[in-house]
Amino acid sequence: MLFFTQCFGAVLDLIHLRFQHYKAKRVFSAAGQLVCVVNPTHSLKYAPTRCAAVQTSTEQGILPPCHHHEAVHDPQLVPCTCPLFSCPWEGHLEVVVSHLRQTHRINILQGAEIVFLATDMHLPAPTDWIIMHSCLGHQFLLVLRKQEKYEGHPQFFATMMLIGTPTQADNFTYRLELNRNQRRLKWEATPRSVLECVDSVISDGDCLVLNTSLAQLFSDNGSLAIGIAITTSKVHNSEAEM
Repeated sequence: MLFFTQCFGAVLDLIHLRFQHYKAKRVFSAAGQLVCVVNPTHSLKYAPTRCAAVQTSTEQGILPPCHHHEAVHDPQLVPCTCPLFSCPWEGHLEVVVSHLRQTHRINILQGAEIVFLATDMHLPAPTDWIIMHSCLGHQFLLVLRKQEKYEGHPQFFATMMLIGTPTQADNFTYRLELNRNQRRLKWEATPRSVLECVDSVISDGDCLVLNTSLAQLFSDNGSLAIGIAITTSKVHNSEAEM
């Protein structure tokens, strides 16, 4: 009976995963789009955040590791860009992707357009959903966070970060799209560099922001499907002129 129960549970998990993929494909019917089911992770770094540590160290006259963010054009060491953990790792920008994949087990998808399917949206804040997106010869980090910006009022923040310098980030445009029940919501912006702190991007509100009621409007049984498309700024500007 124990063996049967365990096997039956595994089968149900596989069926649930396939069903999640089917729902995303149904919402985003464009052929060839890749669907990635992303499970939530409770952040372990909210005590205090890396940005808060930078501010405290600066006030005390101590030079923190995040000071390297200011020298974005020099091949200096940068701290871990994963917003989930207070990771002490530092390395060159070229090996950030390898660190995120090997140490933090963050999945990566390839393609100009993908579907990011975040599950279990009902979990309490703070919670993160993270994936890497590879396209146009670069890697991007998509961060969806559920966080209480005001006590008792959780919100969802979604942003795209380029694993590169701010100058390189200016060459791209990303679009996040929610589409359900004949409603469509789009956010289009220039990605920020991972050399900038994700917490600062969220605090500034320079990202897609959803309150709980709006997130529920676009969610399906606790899952939120976000269509992601990345283009180069040159192509985007040409279309605007036409």
